[in-house]
Amino acid sequence: MQAGTYCLVVHVPLSIPVSIGCLGRFVLTPGYYLYLGSALNGLEGRLARHLRRDKRLWWHIDHLLTAGQVVETWCVASGERQECAWAQAALSAPGARMAIKGFGASDCRCPAHLVHFRCRPTPDPIFDATVKLRRTVYG
Repeated sequence: MQAGTYCLVVHVPLSIPVSIGCLGRFVLTPGYYLYLGSALNGLEGRLARHLRRDKRLWWHIDHLLTAGQVVETWCVASGERQECAWAQAALSAPGARMAIKGFGASDCRCPAHLVHFRCRPTPDPIFDATVKLRRTVYG
């Protein structure tokens, strides 16, 4: 089992209300949402779970995925938790805005691990060129 950090690129085509566990109810605006996470006990298994439609709604991202579709994943195999640095980089990218305060960041001090873009982002301006990113595009 390979550990790593990942980003789900989730497309939400229309405004849609969604309940996100204890965070509350929100209206998602159309666009692309980057969810940054880590999987220290198995990257492949975590990504496979996120991509399944039939699952128990457990994490914040599970609730968001009822409203949107994963169109791409970005991941790096590493034993280090890098999702906070990735979230900070994503939030500082041009056109980025924090989507839902606290989303995916219940175990750290980040404002959120969910970033919204109106247009589909690429990993290039977000991640350093030295990161050996594995990119998978769906559809």
